[in-house]
Amino acid sequence: MIWFALIPTALVGGFLLWAWRRIAVVPQWGRRWVPVTVGVGFALAFAAVFAGFDAYGGQFSPATMRPWVWVGMVFLPFCLYLFLGLLLGWLAAVMVYVVRWRSDKGVAARRRLSRVVAPVAVVTAAAVTAYGVVRAADPVVTEHTVTVAGLPAELDGMRVAVITDLHAGAVRSADFTSLVVARTNAARPDLIVIVGDLVDGTAARYSPEIAPLADLRAPLGVFATTGNHEMFRDTQGWLAAFEDVGLRVLRNESVRVRRGGAEFVLAGVHDLTGQGEYAPDPQAALAGVRPQETVLYLAHQPKQAFDVTGRGVDLQLSGHTHGGQVWPGSLIVPLQQPVVSGYAVLGGVPTFTSRGAGAWGPPVRVGADPEVPVLTLRAS
Repeated sequence: MIWFALIPTALVGGFLLWAWRRIAVVPQWGRRWVPVTVGVGFALAFAAVFAGFDAYGGQFSPATMRPWVWVGMVFLPFCLYLFLGLLLGWLAAVMVYVVRWRSDKGVAARRRLSRVVAPVAVVTAAAVTAYGVVRAADPVVTEHTVTVAGLPAELDGMRVAVITDLHAGAVRSADFTSLVVARTNAARPDLIVIVGDLVDGTAARYSPEIAPLADLRAPLGVFATTGNHEMFRDTQGWLAAFEDVGLRVLRNESVRVRRGGAEFVLAGVHDLTGQGEYAPDPQAALAGVRPQETVLYLAHQPKQAFDVTGRGVDLQLSGHTHGGQVWPGSLIVPLQQPVVSGYAVLGGVPTFTSRGAGAWGPPVRVGADPEVPVLTLRAS
């Protein structure tokens, strides 16, 4: 487990040393305060990163720590885009070196180039990150129509809101949860389902951040299942906290929900990372389901659809991917999941994957806007 923390810490630390040199040393600005200022700024921001993971303990309240946490978390995507900018500049410097190596190796030209690249990379990284902060703070309701084979006429037109990947905790407070709740309610869904990763941290410290979920309203109810982040820490505490705010948590089980003169099965399983009593059990979740029944299936990760191939699931609702969250994350997601976002048929199972309402770690989204999808189900 210690390597899980040491490896990324070493990578980010190594990058910052390289970035410090490319920004503050190589250009030879002729001002002693430049490398000192850049170095101190990097060090303070890097120290703030650990606050987002409760590395400094719980002696301070989440509200007190939140500004410090925000600095650290926003610094991470800034580093990503700074790296991309400086890398392009470094490659250009290498080309200058290759072209000029027979004479002076292009020392002066490379220095002039670095004096342009360094400030441009910093400003561009800051601008892209700022854009991502603004986008991440604005989860919107997105409307989708999904055709479900064999859907009873009484269920035709039923609206299902999907909330996932809220990640309330050290970064996102109850205010953000309230915003998601208000926009979801305004869409007037018939049913609300929450498909995991509501939280980060422990329930004892961060359960107040999900208190506004008690205000969710839907005629057919509000149901939830777990994600991988509920499995990381305090699973039992979080499940109790979910039920305290009125969520009906589906723990490898199903319920029948009636609308008009028809009913459908709503089943939910724990996340793939769960173990022991929290391990996913699709067989238990679908026990007693009759072949002719319409089945909506809640599973945090899209690839869980492959576990229910041929088991009569008419539509799986998932999250987990964040749509990549921060570009180029959307290019990396396919290495772990079969779909980035939206509708797809996985292993014969129609599946809808939400980009999620919140953001994990950095409150930043670039190229993957946050959403609360509302699906209107239509009979084929």
